[in-house]
Amino acid sequence: MIKRILYTTFLLTVLTACKNQKPVTTGYQGQGKSAIVSTLSKPVQKQWKGVWSFDNETTFFSNNFESGRLNGISADGNDHFTALITAENTPINVSPWYAFNVWSSTPRTITIKMTYQDSRSRYYPKISQDGENFTPLDSVNFHDINPGNGTFGISAAPEFIEIKVEVSQEPTYISAQELYGSTRVKKWIDSLSTKTFIQNYEIGKSREDRAMNLMEVSADTRKKAVMVISRQHPPEVTGFLAMKSFIETLTGDSPKAQKFRANFDLFVVPLMNPDGVDNGNWRHNMGGIDLNRDWQDFNQPETKSVRDFLIKKEAQGYEFVFGVDFHSTWDDIYYPIDSTIIGEKGDIVFNWIENISERLPQKQTNIKPSKEIKPTMVSRNYFYVNHDMPAIVFELGDNTPRDFLKLKGKVAAEELMDLLLE
Repeated sequence: MIKRILYTTFLLTVLTACKNQKPVTTGYQGQGKSAIVSTLSKPVQKQWKGVWSFDNETTFFSNNFESGRLNGISADGNDHFTALITAENTPINVSPWYAFNVWSSTPRTITIKMTYQDSRSRYYPKISQDGENFTPLDSVNFHDINPGNGTFGISAAPEFIEIKVEVSQEPTYISAQELYGSTRVKKWIDSLSTKTFIQNYEIGKSREDRAMNLMEVSADTRKKAVMVISRQHPPEVTGFLAMKSFIETLTGDSPKAQKFRANFDLFVVPLMNPDGVDNGNWRHNMGGIDLNRDWQDFNQPETKSVRDFLIKKEAQGYEFVFGVDFHSTWDDIYYPIDSTIIGEKGDIVFNWIENISERLPQKQTNIKPSKEIKPTMVSRNYFYVNHDMPAIVFELGDNTPRDFLKLKGKVAAEELMDLLLE
C-alpha cells in the first residue's frame, strides 16, 4: 500500500476514489494549445549503452536492454550513488524517462539519487526482478528532495529523489514505468495472432529500420473499420496498457465481440515509435521529432507508414468509422474534437465518453474538446480532416492504478461496440 502522497494529490485522490466508489473530479484540465513546430529531423544524442562497475567491480549498473536509459552514474561513497538522466535532444516535453538495472556480488542496501537535465522527477520508481513484473517502490524507501508546488504538472514534482534498493547478484530493474519494448510488444501481438481472424504485418520501417507492425482483426473482409494507435511518445505506458485491454476485449470470445467483428474490421498500430521506445527516449523518435506533431507534413517515416496505410485502405473502399490514439499524461483526460466543429459526426465520440463515465463513476475523467483542427499536425485531427473519421486522443494518468487501467480499457471497448452496433 502506498503510504504517502507522491508528487501530486492526484494519486491519493484516485486511490481513495477507487476504494470508496464515489465520483471524483481531480481538476486537471489538460494541456494548452500545441505550438506549430517544424518536423524536419534534428540531431539526436544517442546514449551510450553498457555496464558501469564500482567498488572494485562488485557493484554494477546497466542500461543495456530495450527501453533502458541511464546517461551517467557516480559513486559517492557509503553505498550512495548519483544517477544522471538526460534527454535525446532539446527542447523537449518534460517526461524524464529512466530505466536501468543494478546488481552486487554481495547483498546490500544502496541509495540512488536521481538527477535530471532541465527537468524534475516526474515518474515514481517501479521495481522488478525479471524486467516484466513491476511494482511501485515501497514509499519507506523513497525520499523527495526540494518538493514542488501546486497539484499537477512538472512544477509539482520534486527536483530530485533518493531511493533505497536492496541489491544482490540478480539484477534489480528500476524504471519510470513498466517496460514494454518492441520485442515484448511483438510477443503480445504474436500471441493474439494465433486467432484465425488476426494477422500482423509490417506497414513500414522506422528511422532506425525497426518494423512498424500493424495488427489486422478481420473475421471477413468488411468495408467499415476502426483505427487504433498507441505509444507515439515512449514513456506513455499507461496509455499502452489501457489500449492493450481495449484490444484484448475487442478480440475476445464474448458474443458482443464476435458480433462486432462480423461487422467491422480493426486495424491497430500498438507501437508507433519503436525507435524512441527501445532507445529509452523521453519523447521523440530518432529523427528528434515529436511524432504527434508530424500529421501535417509527414517528414518522419513512422507517420508516413500509417498515412500510406490509411490511403491504401480507403482506396480499397474502406470507411473508417472511429479512431483512437492512446496516450498518457498527468491525469486521465479525453481530447475529442469540439462538437461545434465535428457536428453529428462526433456524436459517437461524446456518447462514448458519457457511457464510459456512467460505467465508471468512481473516476470522473476530464474532457477538453479542441476547436483547432488545422493544420492537422496531431493524429486525431488528421484522422478526421483527411479520412472523415470521428477520432479522439484517450489519455491515461501516469499514476492511474493498473487494475483500473485494465478495467477502463475493457469498458471503453464494450461501450464502443455497443454504439457501433446500434
